Amino acid sequence: MMTIYIGREASKLWKRICAETTTEINLLLENWKYILACLIFQYIHGLAAQGVHYIHRPGPTLQDTGFFLLPELGQDKGYISETVFTCVFLSFVLWTFHPFICKNKKIYTVLIWCRVLAFLVASQFLRIVTFYSTQLPGPNYHCREGSKLARLPHPESFLEVLLINFPRGIVFGCGDLIFSSHMIFTLVFVLTYQKYGTQRFVKQLGWLISVVQSLLIIASRKHYTVDVVVAWYTVNLVVFFISKKLPELPDRSSGAASLLLPLSTKERDIMNKEENHKLINGNSVEPADRRQRTQVNGKILEDANGVHADTNAMNGV
Repeated sequence: MMTIYIGREASKLWKRICAETTTEINLLLENWKYILACLIFQYIHGLAAQGVHYIHRPGPTLQDTGFFLLPELGQDKGYISETVFTCVFLSFVLWTFHPFICKNKKIYTVLIWCRVLAFLVASQFLRIVTFYSTQLPGPNYHCREGSKLARLPHPESFLEVLLINFPRGIVFGCGDLIFSSHMIFTLVFVLTYQKYGTQRFVKQLGWLISVVQSLLIIASRKHYTVDVVVAWYTVNLVVFFISKKLPELPDRSSGAASLLLPLSTKERDIMNKEENHKLINGNSVEPADRRQRTQVNGKILEDANGVHADTNAMNGV
């Protein structure tokens, strides 16, 4: 019996994955240019961070309130903040792909990443403007005076610039301080889950981890306190204003977006039987549950024809 149950559930899971894959591929074909442009900007952001390292000039660490209040973790414990960030990043990525395996789902993977990439690109554009406006001496250990990594020699070839001196240029960058890139990603992920996630505990945990991540970045001396503070209000404002400009995502949990999903053979047969039944009785072929609905302030509104018909019935027409 257990083997039969496992086999049945595995079959359902496989069908769910196939159906979701078909849906997501269709959405990807519609949005691939937008996604590609955002991914290219991620590379441009990396080039900009590499470029500012060439003009970075090490100097005495600036006076900082966070450095005064938080004990220094030390160079050998700098991995702690990176570990926390990696966990946040991977957890968010896995959550965005949960529609492929979970029966109850609220988002589309492609559409949620379109929004996330829009938030990231806008925040990173502002970040590039700020760290090129004023170059501060890096507080990180490899950016301080006396470190061989604090200054980059002039590139030997244009290819070296295009490759962003990978992986050394990614791990040991200097000069791209205001504001923290780690906090951009962390806050965008937390804000996105805050709106589209379903688990209240995870939402609260996300904000707690964001605060802990901020303190760890400062204690690791990877950023000044101002870099983290500016990230907190800038990213929140960016997400707030861009969300108003972007179209709202269809909410799959309410069934309003079911037209985007491929219909199974069983569902198609049921719909055809309903239409035939309506034709036999001389009624409209369009069942009431297939009218377009719009969710406004938590209420479901019928389309214009449905509203008109309901209004006439109420008035005794």
